[in-house]
Amino acid sequence: MKTSDSDGDEKCQHPLVFFDLETTGLGQSCDIVQLAAVSGGHSLNLYVVPRCRMQRGASKVTGFRVHRRRLYLHRQLVPTNSLREVLVSFVAFLQMLGRPLVLGHNIRRFDCPLLARALDELDLRAEFESAVSGCVDTLPLARELLKDRGLQSFRQTNLVRELLGVDYKAHDALEDVRALQVLYSALQPTAEVICRHGFTLDTTENKPAVSSVKNKGPCELPGQRPLWENRQTVKVSDGKEEKATR
Repeated sequence: MKTSDSDGDEKCQHPLVFFDLETTGLGQSCDIVQLAAVSGGHSLNLYVVPRCRMQRGASKVTGFRVHRRRLYLHRQLVPTNSLREVLVSFVAFLQMLGRPLVLGHNIRRFDCPLLARALDELDLRAEFESAVSGCVDTLPLARELLKDRGLQSFRQTNLVRELLGVDYKAHDALEDVRALQVLYSALQPTAEVICRHGFTLDTTENKPAVSSVKNKGPCELPGQRPLWENRQTVKVSDGKEEKATR
């Protein structure tokens, strides 16, 4: 990303999209299970039957389980799409908003490397990169802005509790991005701070190796949900679970 004042201000004036993944585990070889994004009153929330087994710890935290190639969330059957459909829909959501900045908590080390791998497997990276103006990780951004607050944890759940005074239903990607959007408004970072924490998929940390074998994709289920939803408000719901910074 360019770092001159004029270029930085222009880039940071783009619309904002808050993005999160839920996955089969915490390793770089894990699969996407849920992708959610929100921008103002617009939201996207899609599910994928993963190709690899859900790790026990991930199932316990998120409530996702796979049985006979069907995805369940807290024992309820979840409508799913293929990974390609999910990524194409995400790119379309970004294109609709006009080259936004993509923000998330700890996405530089976790979510974006996994997203980059999936995009590369399906030859969709170019479409994604042309649809965004850059990415911003709100974890180091919050650490910079709140360094004098004496916080013991910069986990998203802790920041929401400390700054907004509420708990919410963490480990659900849609609830996470809704909460992050509200939290970001409370942080009020300047354009200079935003651009200082900007990056691209090519500069993510711990970038995984990309296989040349093309993904065959998970099986598709009947009764799939609309590819994105429009919502008029962004709410932070009550809840007791905690989202780790991974």
